[in-house]
Amino acid sequence: IKTTPARGKQLIMGKKSPIILDCTLRDGGLTNKSQFSLKTVRTVYQAACRAGIDFIELGYRNSKSLFSPSEYGPWRFCDEQQLCKVVAGLKQGNTKISIMQDAHKADSEDIIPKPDSVVDMIRIATYGNDISKAIILANNASDKGYQTTINIMAISQVETKVLNIILQKIQAETKVEAVYIVDSYGALYPENINSLIKKFQFYLENKKIGIHCHNNQQLAFANTIKGFKSGVDFLDATLFGFGRAAGNCPVELLVGYLRNPKYDISPLLDVIKKEMFSHNKEIEWGYQIPYMLTGILDKHPHAALEWMKSPNKFDFVQFYDNLSD
Repeated sequence: IKTTPARGKQLIMGKKSPIILDCTLRDGGLTNKSQFSLKTVRTVYQAACRAGIDFIELGYRNSKSLFSPSEYGPWRFCDEQQLCKVVAGLKQGNTKISIMQDAHKADSEDIIPKPDSVVDMIRIATYGNDISKAIILANNASDKGYQTTINIMAISQVETKVLNIILQKIQAETKVEAVYIVDSYGALYPENINSLIKKFQFYLENKKIGIHCHNNQQLAFANTIKGFKSGVDFLDATLFGFGRAAGNCPVELLVGYLRNPKYDISPLLDVIKKEMFSHNKEIEWGYQIPYMLTGILDKHPHAALEWMKSPNKFDFVQFYDNLSD
């Protein structure tokens, strides 16, 4: 098996090996309502397996009462029958499968027992004010035999005292394997990442920490590396940085940096050529000034996404003035 070559001493020497989770299809599904072809999903899945990626997230399992299957693709629901079509006949290796439930958009009864599923881990995404719902969903998945995480979204908007309470509740009331720092607005800097990790380490006992960074200020990669150096276990990333608006930390950059012989960068480069360039012609993502401005001002990228569709999308001063009002 070809592996990513070391540059002198491996950068991970003396540190525990990280866990890379590729969320290309789940996060990227926010750009196209999860309407990927089965062929695309199988191709990305197989590339992750060949590259030695630890987890691949295939999509959401959200409620069909809130999301219409006629409008959203199958990866917004990840029905078990559909997931079986992804893995059929393909060599999985050590790569595990995860799916995500949104705390405010999912039902606990949609999770079947782990022995009946190809899914290994269920991640619960939550805003601070939905933490009680998130805990119910996480415990439901844990009790049914899955690895679980709680991902605290828009963490840059969560007040310090509130975050302290959230972390204490997760520690006391759940069996989750990891708790995630999610920089949904791309507003954080490396020094913010460091202080958040210290807080997580203080409140969480025997739970891993994960990090998921958005690239509004071109810091997703830097913040992910800062997280790794500061003790984070789970590192989220996507192929070619694919994701809504500014996108995410590119998984190929992460693999290149880690120089870990368990990962092979070649399948990632190959699938970027085969799949991501074609999506890039249809869906625009990556660094843009409007996305940068929402990151600087710690705002949701919705306004920037709408601005990028307008005839005035290059009138950056007007957009900045609108955001600042």
